[in-house]
Amino acid sequence: MDWLQALIMGIFQGLTEYLPVSSSGHLAIAGELLGISDPEQIMPFTIAVHVATVLSTLVILWREIVWVFIGAFRNNKTHSNPYGLRCLNDEQNYLLCIIISMIPVGIVGLSPLKDMVEGAFSSLIAVGICLLVTAVLLSFSYFSRPREREHIGLIDAFIIGIAQAIAVLPGLSRSGSTIGTGLLLGDKKEKLAQFSFLMVIPPILGEALLSCKDIMEVGVEEAMSGISTSALIIGFIAAFATGCLACKWMIDLVKKGKMIWFAAYCAVVGIAVIIWQLV
Repeated sequence: MDWLQALIMGIFQGLTEYLPVSSSGHLAIAGELLGISDPEQIMPFTIAVHVATVLSTLVILWREIVWVFIGAFRNNKTHSNPYGLRCLNDEQNYLLCIIISMIPVGIVGLSPLKDMVEGAFSSLIAVGICLLVTAVLLSFSYFSRPREREHIGLIDAFIIGIAQAIAVLPGLSRSGSTIGTGLLLGDKKEKLAQFSFLMVIPPILGEALLSCKDIMEVGVEEAMSGISTSALIIGFIAAFATGCLACKWMIDLVKKGKMIWFAAYCAVVGIAVIIWQLV
C-alpha cells in the first residue's frame, strides 16, 4: 500500500464510519478498485484508521462523554428517571444503556460467527445486497412516524445493540442500522446519533486490541510488510480529519431527518456493485 492508496482508504473510512453507507462495504469496494483485495496484508492500517475514527468521536462528542463519566460517579438515590431505576441517575442510566447495547456485538465478536462474517468480505455481491438492505431500512425509518420518546430505554438499547451486531456484515451500515432501528422504535432523533456513535467506541477498541494480539503473534515486521510507516500515518490523519467532519455532519442530518438521501445512495451503489460483479 502506497501513500495515495492510504490517503484514499483513510478518507473512505473516516467518512463512511459515520454516514449510513457502510464503512466496511465501501472499504471492500475501494480495496478492490485499488488492488488491495487481501485485508490481512494491511491489518495495521485497518487498526490505525479505526482508532482514528474513535478519536474523532471523542473530539466531537467530548462534552457528552464528560457528562456521562462525571455523572456516573455521582450518587443520587433520590434522583427520578424514566427507566424506573431509582438508585441510578440519568448519566448512570445512559452508561448502562451503552453497556447493554454492547452485549450482542460482544457475543458475535467472541464467537465462531465472527469468522463466518469475515468470510462474507470475499464477495462484493454480498456487499451490494447488504447495501440494498441498508437502503430499505433507512427508507422505512424515514417514512415511519412513531411517537418519539425523550429517552432511550434499556430494552431499546439492547435492540439497537442487536442491529449493531447484525451490521458487522459488509455493506450493512452500522450507523444506518442503529439509528434507523432507533427511529423505528420511536427514540428521539436528537439523542440517537450521539448514542449510536458512543456505543461503538468500546467494540472498535476491543476489536483493535484483538487485532493487535494477532499482529504480535505473526510479528510486527511481517505484519507491516504490506504498508510503510508514512502510509500508515497518512491514512490515520485522513481518517481522523474526515471522521470529525462526518461525525458532526451526521448528527445534524439526523436531527433534520434527511436520511432518505443516503437510502437512495445505498440503493444506487448496491445495484451498481451487483451489476459490476455479474457482468
